Amino acid sequence: LKIFKILLLVFLKFIYFSSPAISANEKIKIGLLVPITGALDIGHQIIKSTRIALKDIGAEKLEIYLKDTGSNPNTTLQSAIELKNIGVETVIGPVFYKSLVYLDEVKEITFLSLTNKTLKIPNNVISSGINAASQLNAIKKF
Repeated sequence: LKIFKILLLVFLKFIYFSSPAISANEKIKIGLLVPITGALDIGHQIIKSTRIALKDIGAEKLEIYLKDTGSNPNTTLQSAIELKNIGVETVIGPVFYKSLVYLDEVKEITFLSLTNKTLKIPNNVISSGINAASQLNAIKKF
């Protein structure tokens, strides 16, 4: 999860410093789409990492909107639509590849997915996970 924190810091800093705010009081809305319900605890770990990253960069202009995927493609789509309806244009998540299935229906949002699979992902999804091949290449270089 340390890698997630680093990716999140880079991503949030990029958004924070590159987004032109219309007014000084306007906040940049970022969605956080993670599995909160279910057997896995990864969603809560990502939430904690997000809080730490926000504290590290002191991003007063960023506003994070948390939504649950339930590790289910239909729940993920519904949550993405809710984020779109409140004006979110950039979302961190979802975590799992199977949750990406219907996200092309929410073309107004760009998703920074944490999956490492890159085949057949919607055009509005950026895969930022680390796969086994890239890990082995890093080990070989080291």
